[in-house]
Amino acid sequence: MKWIGRCLLWLCIAGRVGAEGPTVKVGSKKFTESVVVGELLVHLARSSGAEVMHHKEMGGTRILWNALLSGDIDIYPEYTGTITQEILAGKGIAGLPQIRQALAKQGVGMSFPLGFNNTYAIGIKEELAVRLDIAKISDLARHPELRFGFGNEFMERGDGWPGLRDRYGLPQREVRGLDHDLAYRGLQSGDIDAMDLYSTDAEIKHYNLRALVDDQDYFPEYLVMLIYRQDLNDRAPQALAAMHKLEGQIPETEMVSMNARAKLDKVPAAQVAGDFLRTRLGIGVQVRHEGLLYRLWQRTGEHLLLVGVSLFAAMLVAVPLGVLAARRPRLGQALLGGVGIVQTIPALALLVVMIPFLGIGVPSALAALFLYSLLPIVRNTYTGLSDIALPIRESAEALGLSPGARLRLIEMPLAARSILGGIKTAAVINVGFATLGALIAAGGYGQPILTGIRLDDLGLILEGAIPAALLALLIQGVFELVERAIVPKGLRLEPEGDGHKRWCSG
Repeated sequence: MKWIGRCLLWLCIAGRVGAEGPTVKVGSKKFTESVVVGELLVHLARSSGAEVMHHKEMGGTRILWNALLSGDIDIYPEYTGTITQEILAGKGIAGLPQIRQALAKQGVGMSFPLGFNNTYAIGIKEELAVRLDIAKISDLARHPELRFGFGNEFMERGDGWPGLRDRYGLPQREVRGLDHDLAYRGLQSGDIDAMDLYSTDAEIKHYNLRALVDDQDYFPEYLVMLIYRQDLNDRAPQALAAMHKLEGQIPETEMVSMNARAKLDKVPAAQVAGDFLRTRLGIGVQVRHEGLLYRLWQRTGEHLLLVGVSLFAAMLVAVPLGVLAARRPRLGQALLGGVGIVQTIPALALLVVMIPFLGIGVPSALAALFLYSLLPIVRNTYTGLSDIALPIRESAEALGLSPGARLRLIEMPLAARSILGGIKTAAVINVGFATLGALIAAGGYGQPILTGIRLDDLGLILEGAIPAALLALLIQGVFELVERAIVPKGLRLEPEGDGHKRWCSG
């Protein structure tokens, strides 16, 4: 199954990958700094003659780490605190030599620090800090009424909220998990009073926030490093050497400045990275600018691939399952129950579950969308066949038709409208669900939505949301036409003047 997924992934990227140099796959997490550093790596690797793919905004630590181990990406920026407290948690590892040794045992190499420390901090509005006389994290214990809102990853990680609460004895009970970028909006609107900060976030100064002193030294150092597959040194040694040029070259003030340009000034991260390399390292790079029409064309193709392939595969499997469920009632209940259970799995969880089997990107998204499509089609096929009136069934048998002939000539045409309704429902669901595929580097309309949320850019959000809504409407219209083409007129219901439905006389 995994080789099929790899082939699909290759087909999706073949048009973008040339044969001149080695291919390097760069990953980045779903926050601005990681994307900017990822773009720095992209420029440097390309300057060595390598072909580069950047899987942006892939989500949290575990997704990136597992993608690195499986070979779905080759390199990404990571933090020492995250490595010791999350990736290698419970192993008692501290210090760069021990980290390097532990990673090497898993086939992962590590660069030297890039030059800045982006540790966690707890932040509140400056005016609130002055009014309540809060300067240290321990001062929060005196104010149990304060409402906390932390990034979803911070809520669960080893160096996150659970340990912070225990170390400082914090009594707060109203603690919300939310997207890190959205937490800033919550702080500004007054929905929350405190949040987790990254110390190099440009928003700290922009929103006049106070980063509270970690007076019990809870948070470790978070020096940013490059971690990469050791075989990258054999496959693309020049690209790896080029990316190592970042070591020790990014002071904290420079990183804050780059974050501000990308996040607050809305300068594309690729441009921010290119400008830094030109002024700091004297490396001239060509920044590729993509226009709106090009982006829409690309995202539409990616989205149609996800929806079309998964829906077609689901039709091939779900319609026979629906027929089987109608023919074997006891087995049918088990089948309906099974596909119903799949439908109850949260969409994002289903995507993540696919990654160990198919890796990141298109294959995992296709598999998850396929599974989500089964229930509407199986259920409607089962219902359409089961609702055929008994006299019609008996008449077909009296004519001496074989079970296969009855199914093909009588039962399937009678159930066609119900089956099409299930396929249409699955297609519309898939259009919306497919936007989540961007979290695992599958592209589609979800990519501008994720970027828009990260940058607080309504235009980018609408760039993904509006086409997705239009595509869903288009699909509904197409299925209406298909229904008129293949469902006999006498089997279509049309509304009468009083709002009731009647059979068309044909």
